[in-house]
Amino acid sequence: MEQLGNGDGPIDLHDYRYGLKLRKQTRETSLWTNEEPFACPACGEPFEGLFTSEKRHNTFTPGDATPFCIVREPDRILMFRH
Repeated sequence: MEQLGNGDGPIDLHDYRYGLKLRKQTRETSLWTNEEPFACPACGEPFEGLFTSEKRHNTFTPGDATPFCIVREPDRILMFRH
């Protein structure tokens, strides 16, 4: 299973467009579904969804207690839902 990114810098999601489906996008956020599946760069396990945000403050209202991992890059946060 291929892992997103190589650990050497920010993840370029356009390199993985063949396996990620864009569900929703605003100017500062995006929501993706993992259809390949790719492995999470934080834990190495496959993930279901990916939320990215360039906003300084975010509010999450999960409908259940779904586990997730967070990767912090210089200009954004990536949240991987498992």
